[in-house]
Amino acid sequence: MEDKITLINDYCFNGIPFLCLFDFELNYPMVIKLEALQSEGILFNFNGKRNYEVSSDCIVPSILNKYPLAFQEYEGKYNIVKNAIYEGESYLLNLTCRTPVQISASLNEIFHSTTAKYKLLYKDKFVVFSPETFIEVRDDYIYTYPMKGTIDSSIPDAKNIVMDDSKEKAEQVTVVDLLRNDLSIVAEDVKVTKFRYVDEISAGAKKLLQVSSEISGKIKDEYKNYFGSMLLKLLPAGSVSGAPKKRTVELIKEVEQIERGYYTGIAGIYDGKNFDSAVLIRYIEKDDDKYYFRSGGGITHLSNSLDEYNEMIEKIYVPSL
Repeated sequence: MEDKITLINDYCFNGIPFLCLFDFELNYPMVIKLEALQSEGILFNFNGKRNYEVSSDCIVPSILNKYPLAFQEYEGKYNIVKNAIYEGESYLLNLTCRTPVQISASLNEIFHSTTAKYKLLYKDKFVVFSPETFIEVRDDYIYTYPMKGTIDSSIPDAKNIVMDDSKEKAEQVTVVDLLRNDLSIVAEDVKVTKFRYVDEISAGAKKLLQVSSEISGKIKDEYKNYFGSMLLKLLPAGSVSGAPKKRTVELIKEVEQIERGYYTGIAGIYDGKNFDSAVLIRYIEKDDDKYYFRSGGGITHLSNSLDEYNEMIEKIYVPSL
């Protein structure tokens, strides 16, 4: 890990563009110069910045079948989390599952035929189409945009429903407080500049409303041009782990009993001046020619096990162009 952090710091100090990848467990960090990505089989599109030519021969990929774990098995994991919350060990825990899926396209075809704020194809191993920013760094300021609360936009009065949902509001309050504290480690004058605003995102054939907030601060002098050291202070991402972070991450390992790997890790692009990074959600991985979709959601004292189970399944989709 230390050598990768040092390399990121060196690249930032010298203005060398790169992509970095961090897995959730922080066991397999990678740093690769942007100019070398295509030859490594790595493609990206971050907010319109990309390293490939857009193809006009796009298909419409879809999830043909989902094979989620039985509700009773999910509920067993959920009850362990809920008990930990009642005991005061956690206030918010992001519980995730690995669901076998049958898909109508390859990872490469899915990458080229989907739309998202952040897209990443890592060889023939995994593809990501994430709507969520981890951090952005622009002109010595750092920004993050935690996302909590999703609803089908076709539901009558959907915006008011999701904004008035007490469980979703509690999640947002908790994660905003967590990330405000995280940013305060590396930045000064940290503030919540927008609290609970709504964006529309694509989710396959339908549209979703997604509730987010914006937090910003001025990067402390010791972290300017030392983004590797800064990332190490902020990882893993609070929005996909929980609060308090240290104990919640321990609980995640106990309950999920499988490494997340790069799922819910982060990928970042440094262009020689600014840094933009994504939380690696909306994630399909390939393992021994079988495909798995990773998904989940935040559990609080207000959560309902069946609702959380259904949300985990509903998040299994491919957002086509």
